[in-house]
Amino acid sequence: MGTISENIISNHIGAQVEAGDIVVVPVDFIMSQDGTTALTMQAFEKMGGKSIYAPDRYAIIIDHNAPSPVEGVSNIHKEMRRFASQHGTILYDVGEGVCHQLMPEKGHALPGSIIIGADSHTCTYGALNAFATGMGSTDVAAALISGKTWLKVPSTIKLIYNGILQSGVFSKDVALHMVGSLTADGATYKALEIYGEIIDALSVEARMTIANMAVETGAKVGLMRCDEKVVDYLRGRTSEMIKGVDATDDAVYEKVIKEDLSKLPPQVAKPHQVDQVVPVDDVIGIEIDEVFIGTCTNGRLEDLRIAARIFDGKKVAKRTRLIVAPASREIYLKALEEGILAKIVKAGGVIITPGCGPCVGTGGGIPADNENVLSTANRNFKGRMGNSKAFIYLASPATAAYSAINGVISDPREVFQ
Repeated sequence: MGTISENIISNHIGAQVEAGDIVVVPVDFIMSQDGTTALTMQAFEKMGGKSIYAPDRYAIIIDHNAPSPVEGVSNIHKEMRRFASQHGTILYDVGEGVCHQLMPEKGHALPGSIIIGADSHTCTYGALNAFATGMGSTDVAAALISGKTWLKVPSTIKLIYNGILQSGVFSKDVALHMVGSLTADGATYKALEIYGEIIDALSVEARMTIANMAVETGAKVGLMRCDEKVVDYLRGRTSEMIKGVDATDDAVYEKVIKEDLSKLPPQVAKPHQVDQVVPVDDVIGIEIDEVFIGTCTNGRLEDLRIAARIFDGKKVAKRTRLIVAPASREIYLKALEEGILAKIVKAGGVIITPGCGPCVGTGGGIPADNENVLSTANRNFKGRMGNSKAFIYLASPATAAYSAINGVISDPREVFQ
């Protein structure tokens, strides 16, 4: 047999495959969001699409411009709603949340499945043992009609992260370390398999943060094993059988990288490249104008709990703005019930609608020229947050929260000692 990727694909086509093979595979679930669905609908119509192969396995999600900031976007949203109603697909409207949170949360991302999404961070679902990858709108439209897509079976890099993370160091720091080590194109069109004591100890939410950033190395997918934590996470979210797919002992890897991350310090990605990663000590003291906590990388309940713990009884620095976006309505409600959002608001933070706005620069916190932003997102290239003259640093929710209080980039280990 082979790697996780090879075995998932082999299971779907009924024949053994290996890295480099080009195959046509059935797709288990498809997703598109409001930044890509218009192009998907256009391609669908140009291909002569009359009906969707499996409408109950296609989710249209309005999250990138939610609520709509301008009339042009409103008209796109209207067309998306019409398309979903016409074809009987799943629609998650304004306020439901970020696509990459909703897919696992709603039980659409299952172990051993093949999922394609018209969004590059579809690889997030690899944390649940799914072969999940982003594709262009034309490929997505073709899959909507046929129920299939084509793939080149990727070769695999195996990452093993052992040890115990220091207090104040979190999964985002592991993700940034991974990207910094592999570089932004170090795993182009490859699969990552991510293992180790550190991964085993993390929650499924925390694992999603790492899988989410697999694409920042150029990877096609970022896969983890299906263990009891994954099964527990999905229990009650799906009625389908949960069965993971493992690599076999004779799997062939392009490379195996094994590290002990026990001494890993908090990590920060400097502008304007996600792989320009340094220890927090290298950037301590840099003034921050805006802190953003949220996104498909770090807007989950666990992330907000960490931030609220730091903000409890404290105040955001006078010169710094704090914007927080829960990743979904479910998370928003749980954070309300636990008093998490109250702590953030009392500290001086602003809570915005679950969605992607500030991260992609469509609204909710666009920085001014020459401002420094510390974000828990996954990308920091020029213009990412809506202003090409701003400077974006990436870090964990803990680093972001503690830095918001101090007004400068700070080491969160000081809080967790």
